[in-house]
Amino acid sequence: MAREKMHIDDDSLRDQKLSKAEIKRARRQEKKLKKFGIHDEAKMGKIERFFYLQQKKRRIKRKKRISRSLGGDIALALVLALFGAFSAYPLVYTIFAAFKPLNELFIYPPRLFVQNPTLDNFTDLIMLMEESWVPFSRYFFNTIFITLAGTVGHVIIASMAAYPLAKHKFPGSKILFALVVYSLMFAPQVTATPSYIIFSTIGLIDSPWAIIIPAFSSSLGLYLMKQFMSDIPMELIESAKIDGANEFQIYWRVVMPLVKPAWLTLIILLFQRLWNNDGGTYIYSEQLKPLSYALHQIVNAGVGRAGTASAVILIMMIVPITVFILSQTQIIETMAHSGMK
Repeated sequence: MAREKMHIDDDSLRDQKLSKAEIKRARRQEKKLKKFGIHDEAKMGKIERFFYLQQKKRRIKRKKRISRSLGGDIALALVLALFGAFSAYPLVYTIFAAFKPLNELFIYPPRLFVQNPTLDNFTDLIMLMEESWVPFSRYFFNTIFITLAGTVGHVIIASMAAYPLAKHKFPGSKILFALVVYSLMFAPQVTATPSYIIFSTIGLIDSPWAIIIPAFSSSLGLYLMKQFMSDIPMELIESAKIDGANEFQIYWRVVMPLVKPAWLTLIILLFQRLWNNDGGTYIYSEQLKPLSYALHQIVNAGVGRAGTASAVILIMMIVPITVFILSQTQIIETMAHSGMK
């Protein structure tokens, strides 16, 4: 038996009186709408609706609060404090160890806090760097050049390769992206020997480009950028084409600003990896060695350099940790969006 259609007369409903429960429910609904700034999405265009949904997600995530009792809040705070202290212990110990004299570094059991702080470890480090026949500024310049060139080149190449994979359908695109995903499973040690043979053949051994060029082709950046660009609506790109924008202008002025969390995350991850790179088996000339190589040589000098080694470890940690703290929200958003851990 077919169902009969229900006809509702708005004029008749307007004259009816609402019960107290319905009035309270309506007021709560009005407060929620006002709190989150929710508007009628049916009256919006596709592009306007896309930006509105992005803004609404951020606003709701910022204002939403899990409903818990006071006891649950206290228990959660204690658990988080316990795990936070456990995670922060190595970092705190490393910071204080850089200011400990030698007699405190070898105390057993080891103490977390320093009793007689000193700057002798940093003074000894400066003296050792001054005695080196290669200036400290040269090591620093090599590291800056490798880090900046590798990071900027990787972001540009990965984003330009991800744009056609995400927004243009062409034969073999799915196979290419599948190969990119499969390449994430291989550790760098697996490709170390073939990479050395290739760089030796083309004459890039003992050159900083032997570190920079592999950074350009990292598959992680291509994967992240493609995942973010796939969520951009085609209507936005088509409207840009109607306005006369070419493919490069769409990529640079429309797509790249919308995937800012992805390429900021790539900058942070690759910056940390290249900053700690010591040249490996590719660079042999002392004048081309990065800063981490010179500092690691000091660390491996023996027990007498334990204090200097603590200062070196702290210096190598400062830059990556600072970069991560300044943009940790971008990393968390990117990993949550792409499904990576």
